[in-house]
Formats: sequence, C-alpha cells, structure tokens
Amino acid sequence: QVQLVESGGDLVQPGGSLRLSCAFSGSAFGFYNMAWYRQAPGKQRELVAGISSVGSTNYANSVTGRFTISRDNFKNMVYLQMNSLKTEDTAVYYCNGNPRGGIVNYWGQGTQVTVSS
Repeated sequence: QVQLVESGGDLVQPGGSLRLSCAFSGSAFGFYNMAWYRQAPGKQRELVAGISSVGSTNYANSVTGRFTISRDNFKNMVYLQMNSLKTEDTAVYYCNGNPRGGIVNYWGQGTQVTVSS
C-alpha cells in the first residue's frame, strides 16, 4: 500500500550541491516518521537524517551543518538538501518511513549519489 520512490541522485563534483526527493504514495503520510539512509559499497547502511511526523530533525555527525532534511505534508514529499558534498558522501541513498506508533518500515529503491572530480 505504501511506496517510496527516490529521485535526484547524480554525479557531482566535491563541494557541489544536490537535492534528493522522496515521493510517498499511500495514506496517512502525516503520521510517518521519515528518514534518509545511505549505503556505500562494502559498508553497512547508516542513518543520514530523520524528520519526525511533527517536524523535529536529527542528523548523523558526518553531515551535520551540510545536509538538511525537510518534508511537505501537502505534497507527500521528503527532501534532502545536500551541500558542500564530499567524496565520502558517495553512496546509494534510501528513503525510509515508519508510521508513528507502528513497527513496519518502508523503503525506497535507492538513488545513486556519486561525488567525484
């Protein structure tokens, strides 16, 4: 019933910016906690940023000050604005959602972000 589709991944140069989008299809988007995760080759998936159903945010130490997560409850969209990109940010980025008070997690298919000169 719930589907998440990421978009916006691209090849960018170090220091560049990129905005990822996650489209939520289904019901009750406003009750979902949303997040962005990423996974680089050979590494475990890690939480990049999260935004709660009421708009509170949290970030991984590695991206604090550079990335901003936001949501638009009128459009059922979640965004990740990435600035001052580093080569270490190269990874597949995944959108994640789970309903407030629930235990089920939903994942998107991922979008590739490559930071390279």
